[in-house]
Amino acid sequence: MTDSHLASHNPSAQLTPSMDNPSVHDPNSPQDNDGAISTTRKRSHLIGANGHSRGASEPVDAAALTQALHGVEDRAHSSERTPVASPSRKRQRIYGDRFIPTREGRDLQASFSLIPDIPSPATPSKLKKRTPHGELHFQRTEEANRTFSTLLRQEVFEGTVPQPTPPHLSPDPAFSPTSLSTTINDPSRARTPPSNHTSTSLATASLTPSTPHKNMFTYMSPQHHRNGSTRLTPHGTPGSRRAHRGPNMDPTSELYSTSPIHFDSQRLLLSPKKTPRAVSKVPFKVLDAPDLADDFYLNLVDWGSSNNLGVGLGSCVFMWNSGTGKVTKLCDLQDDIVTSVSWIQRGSHVSIGTSKGLVQIWDAERCRRLRTMTGHTARVGALAWNDHILSSGSRDRTILHRDVRQPDQWLRRLTGHKQEVCGLRWNAEDGQLASGGNDNQLMVWEKLNANPTFRFSSHTAAVKAIAWSPHQHHLLASGGGTADRRIKFWDTKNGSCISEIDTGSQVCNLAWSKNSNELVSTHGFSQNQIVVWKYPSMTQVASLTGHTYRVLYLAMSPDGQTVVTGAGDETLRFWKCFNKRERDGIGGEGVGSRMERLNTIR
Repeated sequence: MTDSHLASHNPSAQLTPSMDNPSVHDPNSPQDNDGAISTTRKRSHLIGANGHSRGASEPVDAAALTQALHGVEDRAHSSERTPVASPSRKRQRIYGDRFIPTREGRDLQASFSLIPDIPSPATPSKLKKRTPHGELHFQRTEEANRTFSTLLRQEVFEGTVPQPTPPHLSPDPAFSPTSLSTTINDPSRARTPPSNHTSTSLATASLTPSTPHKNMFTYMSPQHHRNGSTRLTPHGTPGSRRAHRGPNMDPTSELYSTSPIHFDSQRLLLSPKKTPRAVSKVPFKVLDAPDLADDFYLNLVDWGSSNNLGVGLGSCVFMWNSGTGKVTKLCDLQDDIVTSVSWIQRGSHVSIGTSKGLVQIWDAERCRRLRTMTGHTARVGALAWNDHILSSGSRDRTILHRDVRQPDQWLRRLTGHKQEVCGLRWNAEDGQLASGGNDNQLMVWEKLNANPTFRFSSHTAAVKAIAWSPHQHHLLASGGGTADRRIKFWDTKNGSCISEIDTGSQVCNLAWSKNSNELVSTHGFSQNQIVVWKYPSMTQVASLTGHTYRVLYLAMSPDGQTVVTGAGDETLRFWKCFNKRERDGIGGEGVGSRMERLNTIR
C-alpha cells in the first residue's frame, strides 16, 4: 500500500500537517490543486528528507517505513467520519460529581408518552375510578375525621382546650359531651387570659377554644410533668433523684416508646373500631299489590307474629306467608273498603277497619270472621292492640277502646283530636297510648284514661308516623307530614322533647329496630325514600330508593331483620335492613331462642 493510496482515503491529511512527519516544501515542485498528487509529492519529499529517495539506488529503511505507515493509520482511524456528517464535532459533555440529566437531543413525547391522550376506538381507555359516595364511605370518612381531630387536639393541647368529642372516641372520660356547656354567656367559661375567679375545669368549660394557660414550648422534666408540678426545670432536684433512684419499670412510660405520639393517643389509634354496617340498596323481593290505595291516612300493611303479612287491597284482605310464599285471600267485604289492618301481638287474630266505621276481627288460621264491632260514624284508619284491648281511631275524631273478651261494642271513648285520627300506637310495657291526628296534634294517654296526659303541638303537619322505642322506657318518636318533615323524640315520663331532626321530606311511617338502637322511616314528597337512622346520633345508616310513589306503608318482620314497604305504585318491596339480634351465650337453648326460631323467615 502506497502513501498516495492512504492520502486518497484520508482527506484530512492534506488539511492538517502532522507534527511527527512535517511536510517539506520543494520550490522546484509544481503547484497542483489535486490533493492526492500534492500529498504524494509531499510524502516523496518527506522520504527524501530522511535520506531515502525513490530514485536512489540504496535500499529503503523498513523500520522507518513501518513507523510512518503506523502513524498514517492512526491518524486515519482517529479522524474517520461519515461522508454526510458535519465537519464540526460536538464537544463531549463532562459532568461533575453529581449527575444532572440533560434534555437536549431527547424526544420527550416519544420517551415518556406511552399511552396517547386520545385513545383509539379499537382500544378504549379504562374509565376513571368513581369516587365512593355512599353512606358506608361517608361513615368511614366521618369516623376517620373525628379520630384525627381528637388525636391532634390531645397531642397539641393535652386536654387544656375542651372540645365536643364523641364518648366512644375520647380516651379521657372528662371529654364526655355532657360535661361541656354550650352557653355563650357562661360566667364560668375559660377566658384569655384566665382570671383567678374563672374556673378552668372541663365540667364548666365552653365549647369555644381558649388559649391554654401553660407554655407548651417550655421543657418540663418528665418527673414533674407526671406529678403535676408547674416548676420549669431541666433537671430534677437531688432529693428527687435519690427518691426515684433505679430503673423505670413502667412499660407504658414514654422513655421506652418508639412512637412520636403519647401512650393515650396510641391506645386511641389501636382501639378496635366498629365497622359500619352495610345495607343492601336493592330489595330482595318485590310483590305486586294491585289496588293498593295511595292514601296518607290509611294503614293497610301489617306483619303478624305468625309470619303472615296482611295487606288490604280494595275490598279484600290478602295474606302472604313469608315461609312458604303462599298467598291466601282472607276476606272480601263486597260493599265496603278496607282502610286499616292490624295483627294481635301474639296469635293469629287480625283486626280490619272499614270505610263504614266497622271493626272486624278474623281468625287467620281458619279464615273465619269472629265478630264485627260498631261505634264509629266514619272510616277507621288506625288500629292498635294491647293484649286483649283493641283501640281504633277514626275520621270522626274519636278513639274507642274495646275489650274483645266482652260483648260490649266499646269500653271507653276518647275525644281529644279535632280532626281525623291517623296514627295510633300502644306502649304495652308502660301502659301508654300515643295518638296522632290531622290536626297536627300528638297526644299521650295513660292506660284507659279519658283525658290525655300530654298534648304536644309542635308539629306543623299531620302526625301519622308514631313509634315507641323497645330499648328505652318512655321514649316516643313521631314524624310530621309535608309541611313539617321533622322527626321528634319525646320523653313521655316528664313530657319534654328530647331532640328533633329535619328529614327534608314528608314522614309517613316510623318503626324501631327490635335488634339494635336504630329506627327506619319512610317518606313521601318529595324523595320517596326509606332511611335507616342510628339513634341517638341520628346519622343515616342507609337511604333506600326504588318506589316511584310516596312510601305510605311500613311493617317489620317478627325477627326484626326485614322491613316491607308499600306505596301507591302498587308494589311491596322487602328490604334487609337490620342484623340478627346478638345474644349472650351463643348456642344456648333457652326458651327465648327456641321461640325466636319459630318466628324467623326461612
